Amino acid sequence: MKQGARRREGPGEQAVLLVAGLADVAVGTLGSALGVLRGLARRSDAAELVSEAERDLTARGRLVLDRYAAAPPAHLEILARHALARLAGESG
Repeated sequence: MKQGARRREGPGEQAVLLVAGLADVAVGTLGSALGVLRGLARRSDAAELVSEAERDLTARGRLVLDRYAAAPPAHLEILARHALARLAGESG
């Protein structure tokens, strides 16, 4: 098909083309990841690499949980601390 002679696709055809393109990218990525895994399996220090990867992922997991799971201090608690600091400043 010539570049200038492209026909207009409907929304259904557009969706199918997008899904097919995403699937192609996913298959390509999966194929290269499997190649890397095969290469790692041939290494003599594969067990050490897996152990190191596990430690790295665990550390990353801790960082993520620390970043998002920690609850911010309560608003009224912050106001009370400011009020106490102000009272301490006035009396001192």
